[in-house]
Amino acid sequence: MSLIYPSYFPNIANYIVFHHSRKICFEVQDHYQKQTFRNRCYIYGANGLMGLHIPVHYTQKKRQKTSDIIIDNSSPWKVNHWKSLESAYRTSPFFEFYEDDLRPLFENKDDILLPFLYKCMNAINLCIDLDLCYIESNTFEKNHPEDFRFLINARSKNEIKTTPYIQVFQNKFGYLNNLSILDLLFNLGPDTLRYLEAHPPIEPTI
Repeated sequence: MSLIYPSYFPNIANYIVFHHSRKICFEVQDHYQKQTFRNRCYIYGANGLMGLHIPVHYTQKKRQKTSDIIIDNSSPWKVNHWKSLESAYRTSPFFEFYEDDLRPLFENKDDILLPFLYKCMNAINLCIDLDLCYIESNTFEKNHPEDFRFLINARSKNEIKTTPYIQVFQNKFGYLNNLSILDLLFNLGPDTLRYLEAHPPIEPTI
């Protein structure tokens, strides 16, 4: 059972773990931390690396579990995220193929972060035909034999090297490593699952 954090449109490394594990336990007993993939992802925009960030209500003075984090809907962040995705991937091979499946995520209001993260992952899983079996943690374990929680750290994005594939703006900035699963989906489409199958497994930390 692989232990991993839920995140916003998880990066490719997370999906490699999802595919090779198939049995996943999502860590939900943790205290929320800023500057992680819990509420952000990275895509390939016309100007290079682009971050999409979900605004949340959070204060360091009061420790909160990730499962209790409320989304800050005072700005039109969903509209902005969808516009960014359209701008980045409209010319990709498979954006139009999947846009009707993903657009509803950005049209309806969501108030709690964690359920929205699950919505996003479930939508991707349907697109790539990944049958992911997962549960949620009941207690916080300091050590776990299949611990992939380190992948939640934004700095780990470049530590995991993903097998290169053709990206929309690669001729301008080269291959950008370990982006959101969205980048893989819009560029490879139905071959996304084959990419995950062929990729070497990622090793956990203990």
